[in-house]
Amino acid sequence: MHIHLTTLGCRLNEAEAERWGREFQARGHQIARRLEEADVVVINTCAVTSEAVKKSRKLMHRAHHRNPRAKLVVSGCHASLDPAGSAQADGVDLVVDNRDKEHLVEIAERELDLCAMPALATMPGAPALLARGRQRAFVKIQDGCRYQCTFCIVTVARGAERSRPAAEIVDEINALHAQGIQEAVLTGVHLGGYGSDHGGSLSALIERLLEQTRIPRLRLGALEPWDLPPGFWRLFNDPRLMPHLHLPLQSGADTVLRRMGRRVKSAQFEALAGRARETDPDFTLTTDIIVGFPGESDREWSQTLALVERVGFAHLHIFAYSPRPGTRAATLPDPLPRELIRARSEQLHRLGERLQRQELERFIGHEFPVLIEGDDHALAPTLSGYTPNFLRVRLGEGAPHLINTIRNIRLEGLAEDGCALRATLIEE
Repeated sequence: MHIHLTTLGCRLNEAEAERWGREFQARGHQIARRLEEADVVVINTCAVTSEAVKKSRKLMHRAHHRNPRAKLVVSGCHASLDPAGSAQADGVDLVVDNRDKEHLVEIAERELDLCAMPALATMPGAPALLARGRQRAFVKIQDGCRYQCTFCIVTVARGAERSRPAAEIVDEINALHAQGIQEAVLTGVHLGGYGSDHGGSLSALIERLLEQTRIPRLRLGALEPWDLPPGFWRLFNDPRLMPHLHLPLQSGADTVLRRMGRRVKSAQFEALAGRARETDPDFTLTTDIIVGFPGESDREWSQTLALVERVGFAHLHIFAYSPRPGTRAATLPDPLPRELIRARSEQLHRLGERLQRQELERFIGHEFPVLIEGDDHALAPTLSGYTPNFLRVRLGEGAPHLINTIRNIRLEGLAEDGCALRATLIEE
């Protein structure tokens, strides 16, 4: 069977899809890069915002329309929050709840009577990740969150915190490295809570991964700005742990943070950003901001803009607030008009673009090792990649053999769109 995997939303969803791909291959199936070539389509849906729900529904509809003969399997947060609606959508053959997604491949084979070719399970070939045109792996280390931010539906969809055994994560990363993967990104709903259910910690896990794997690059996914374990910052002394963090701020006003149920104050967040840059002057930070949370005053909005400016984020993920049924924030008074939310979003986008440009410009002339990415099916692929501190670089057309190798580059200047840096390879 040819399996096509697609996902919406967070890095955790991507990590799950990548793992399903490896499991399908191990059972004798093949990964299809194009949806039209698939016998089975698996969609990992998202529900973090109302827009994500709309996109999930459209993706399900589009998958059935483009390949009506394929079996359609849906999982993820939208499918788990609305299993009946998902099951009734055109073309959907199977809904797998988040609680069962660790066994999705087994369930799909059983319920859909998927026939595989066992010989393929032992034949050499491109790993599932590389077969999907990706050079880095997202590795799920935990699921769920014990906190309940008032705006978050994910805690409802994902449930309580559950951490994977450290030995299992070590084995997965070593297997990925053996298959040619050069970078692993650790993902979860609440990374800082890793080990809360078995006495471990994120620091202990990272330390073990640095000791017991040889993958050249380890990176952390989104990390809430609290519950950072003892010894966390010293881990970045190892150059294999990439000096970048995505720390979701959501708001720069303490009064809004309280209404959101966030466990951090603005001054604590700012101190955390300072600590990161004390660890490494090249350390970069990215963040999430929710615009238009219920009751957000002009003064509170100004506080957010001021904090964003002081921290100097390299990139902003900006979300216009949308009430999610089942969350406490959906019942809060004083919703903001759409026009005001749109105006504030545009203002924040302009600030984010300026800060991003400033952050990129300060690294012009620097040299970094970069994991080269591109489409290795092209004769002269366009090469790109990320520096250790997560600056996007573009190298222009190059030879396919450079893809998935780590090469030293020199940052020459801003790309035309101002969202990346032009770079040249340093001859070795």
